[in-house]
Amino acid sequence: MNDKVFAKPIKKQFEFDEEVAAVFDDMLQRSVPFYKESQKITQFFAIKQLENGGIMYDLGCSTATLLIDISRKLKNRAVLIGLDNSEAMLEQARRKCEAFGAKIELKNADILEYDYEEADVFVSNYTLQFIRPLIREELVKKIAASLKKDGLFIFSEKVISHHSKLNKDLIECYYGFKKEQGYSEYEIAQKREALENVLVPYSEEENIKMAKNCGFSHCEVVFRWANFATFIAIK
Repeated sequence: MNDKVFAKPIKKQFEFDEEVAAVFDDMLQRSVPFYKESQKITQFFAIKQLENGGIMYDLGCSTATLLIDISRKLKNRAVLIGLDNSEAMLEQARRKCEAFGAKIELKNADILEYDYEEADVFVSNYTLQFIRPLIREELVKKIAASLKKDGLFIFSEKVISHHSKLNKDLIECYYGFKKEQGYSEYEIAQKREALENVLVPYSEEENIKMAKNCGFSHCEVVFRWANFATFIAIK
């Protein structure tokens, strides 16, 4: 289904409800620049890390597209676990897993409170930015503590610049991208308002500093387009 969520006046802040879940895959493709490319990079490193099996968690797995793609490409058995607190998203994910015959554990869970097993890979796609900063750092510490030595945390985030003009230009560049994808200025403005105070992005440097402060030995950007970036943190 095509994303028309913000083609009408909004009545609430953004949330991952049934209306969003129904069009979420289309929303991602048209709202996140080079989404497929960043996900291919994520898949590549996750699959390499799971060459001998292991456990992978996808935090905020939404409709499980990433997990399904990884499950289809894995040559060895690995445990793939998707966590999300939106039942509407998980319903879409279950349908897709059934259609593709993908063996993935999907759980309705709070990623902040979940009791993780020792894992080889954690992935978080545009999820941290929806968590309040102080709690965000606690989650990243928990992820680091739950990973095996040399384990990977691969995360994608919207990022900001602390240079005011550059940050304004990055936003303008991004809105140009959205217009090219068929979104109207009205839809763009509506979504911006709905996300106000819900999505709190860090800069590239702040994300890297957070990862290192929380127990990772190394963190760097492996893909970036304007104000969107994919990071890999190594324990």
